[in-house]
Amino acid sequence: MSKWTKKKKWIYTLCAAVLVLGTAGYFNRGALAMLGFNWFLSDQVATQLEQTYKPIEGREPVQVGNMNTNPFALMLLGVDQRGKETGRSDTMIYTVIRPKDGAILMVSIPRDTYTEIVGKNKEDKITHAYAFGGAKMAIETVENLFDQPINYYAAINFQGFRDVIDAMGGISLPIAEDIVNKDPDHEKFVVKGGQDVYNGNDALNYVRYREDAGGDMSRTGRHQIFLNQLLDKVSEVGQWSKIPDLIDIMGENFSMDIQPDQMIKLAQQLLQTDNRTIYSHTLKGEGHRLTNGGAWYYFADKDDLSKTQAMIGSWLNPDTAKQDLIMPDEYTSKVQKPVGSLSSASDAE
Repeated sequence: MSKWTKKKKWIYTLCAAVLVLGTAGYFNRGALAMLGFNWFLSDQVATQLEQTYKPIEGREPVQVGNMNTNPFALMLLGVDQRGKETGRSDTMIYTVIRPKDGAILMVSIPRDTYTEIVGKNKEDKITHAYAFGGAKMAIETVENLFDQPINYYAAINFQGFRDVIDAMGGISLPIAEDIVNKDPDHEKFVVKGGQDVYNGNDALNYVRYREDAGGDMSRTGRHQIFLNQLLDKVSEVGQWSKIPDLIDIMGENFSMDIQPDQMIKLAQQLLQTDNRTIYSHTLKGEGHRLTNGGAWYYFADKDDLSKTQAMIGSWLNPDTAKQDLIMPDEYTSKVQKPVGSLSSASDAE
């Protein structure tokens, strides 16, 4: 075979490979992006994640064995922190991940929920647990509320939130009309509706907005919608190459107690699946003041709290088949659907 014939054969082979990869990329963009991540970045990311690995002093993570197969609970905390202050947990989502089923349960806890603060021997807004004792007290308070364990935690403050969304080129959000925060006691802002993409500041204001009629229920629903949109965004081809920069940007603004190598394996599995389904529930209840002119609290409905405890237990049980999982009420009377189509959450001071 002549040199030219060999060269042409090599060129044809290369073109065919590009065509196959391109076609595969179009129909399975998440898998192709993860392939690039595995080839070029996994070792680099593992090293960079060391700066975010921050175990909680006095608390050992509850190990679950193989995170790629065993269900586990992850506490997601969005922290309202300015400067060196401890801040409060503005967002608290008890998350159960079932890797084998490709299913995620997200239970949002309204930040004004009135409950026992573990370690303080008092009842108060659950958001104050973080202010009193950081992630440790927040986690132990939620474990006590649901009577279920939490294996790991992940926390990000507002500055890291804004910077990461901007570095990703913004995010799509279902905002049809302008969102206006104008109460005299609240931070003032406007988020314009109808935009194709929202920057980090607008995205943060979207999840923090607190003045619509739905109150806490509407606000926690927006948290869930945002997280689903974020997972979709990160799964896009091209985003994997930004991961090292995103980790650097998060820096001191992000912390977790999942080992870096475990985190990478988990992220790979969740981001490359096209069958990921997120089910959501917001703890039901009603808000009122304990005393005339006193602080506003959110009181969890006892029946819903009991059902939520049982639901979490069924999701954490590895022997529970997917079809036998206890589902949130939002999914029992209609076709099950991802959280992106749900609405809910806000809060009052």
